Amino acid sequence: MADFGFNEHHQNELINYMRFAHSKRALRLKTIDSCFQDLKDSRLMEETYTVDEVSDMLDGLQVLVRGEVEMELINTAHTNALLLQQLFSQAEKFYLRLQTDISELENRELLEQVAEFEKTDFKANSKEISRLQEDNDKLKARLRTLESQAMSTLDEKSKAERALKDLQKSQGDQQSAIHAQEITTLEGTVAEMQADFEKTLNANIASQKDLQDSLVSAKHDLLRVQEQLSLAEKELEKKFQQTASYRNMKEILTKKNEQIKDLRKRLQRYESDG
Repeated sequence: MADFGFNEHHQNELINYMRFAHSKRALRLKTIDSCFQDLKDSRLMEETYTVDEVSDMLDGLQVLVRGEVEMELINTAHTNALLLQQLFSQAEKFYLRLQTDISELENRELLEQVAEFEKTDFKANSKEISRLQEDNDKLKARLRTLESQAMSTLDEKSKAERALKDLQKSQGDQQSAIHAQEITTLEGTVAEMQADFEKTLNANIASQKDLQDSLVSAKHDLLRVQEQLSLAEKELEKKFQQTASYRNMKEILTKKNEQIKDLRKRLQRYESDG
């Protein structure tokens, strides 16, 4: 490899620039190749051509190739100018003045050193690229194997999922039948409980009606007793002088008072229950 006396950093910078220039040159050469291929595909359709036809085709090709080459030379000049601008800007920050020797740009010996430098660098890169390509091929083969295994695993997973769904569906049908039977039993139990509740409710309604009837009867008895008591009091006033009658009426009055108290208690109890 040619040695320009640079340190490692500058050597790497030179390598990067040479690689950049090489990629641009390769791209432009592909464009020129496509110009010739387009001519072959679009114009060379007959067995024989006249001189004028060949001349016309070559003139058109010349215009295309000339344009591509001129564009590449212009871009190269502009690229080199930008590269110098970067170097001069960095130098001026440190108050340095760089000088260039234009005549050395056509020094054949130096140009051959650059060509050797590029050749050696890209030869090494080619080996590295070959090694990387080999590794890439191995990785692709490994990837294809993994993809095949993954597809096989996915197929097995799909089969297992389908089997699981079939099993769940079968179990679901069994569970549905069991649940239906349980629901039927539960509905029967609820119906029995509802019937019992209705019977109990009807019995309570009848009992409540009986209590209401008893309460009405007791109220009537109370009114009747009160009426009798009133009559007894009037009679007592008339026959107060009659001792035997007074004692009898007093006993009757005492009994009636007890009956009234009892009726009132019953009445309060019935009203509270109502």
